[in-house]
Amino acid sequence: MRKVTLEELFVHPITQKYVGRSGIAHAIAVAEKAFDISSKANVDPDLAAKAGFLHDIGHYKWYRNGEWDYQRYKENDIHAIKGAARAHKLLVRCGEDMQNAKAIALAILLHTDSYLPEGQLQLNPLQQVVLEADEADEEPGGGHHYRKIDYQEALNRIRELDTKIDNIENLEQTS
Repeated sequence: MRKVTLEELFVHPITQKYVGRSGIAHAIAVAEKAFDISSKANVDPDLAAKAGFLHDIGHYKWYRNGEWDYQRYKENDIHAIKGAARAHKLLVRCGEDMQNAKAIALAILLHTDSYLPEGQLQLNPLQQVVLEADEADEEPGGGHHYRKIDYQEALNRIRELDTKIDNIENLEQTS
């Protein structure tokens, strides 16, 4: 049984502030993609959607003269580190199961290698799902962070995703 819904996370002021920095439309698209990929990867769809939705909660705006400065971002970014900590704190405050909060935070931490030295990471299935979902929604030059979405449309999509997750959980409980 889920303790925290995506809608609860979506409406939270911390989410609105920090996920809004990196683009709510992108966050929702990644949550939806993570949900879709999760079934093929045998990953909990609730954890995948939450990690996908919160994956960029640690972003700082790397702008210069009003434009996204991708080079500056690549040189200085630690959004996954900040995001993992911020998401973990938010999830715990909202009442998420502690082990789930940790798993989600680790998936956020490892969804990008932009801050890591060269090398190969061994990702668990949840972490791999979030990485793939994020990559599937990326646009050149960080354009995915600029997409706009109306608040009501965003909320409706979050509610639809919550319903899909609840339906899967209900099916699992009855079988």
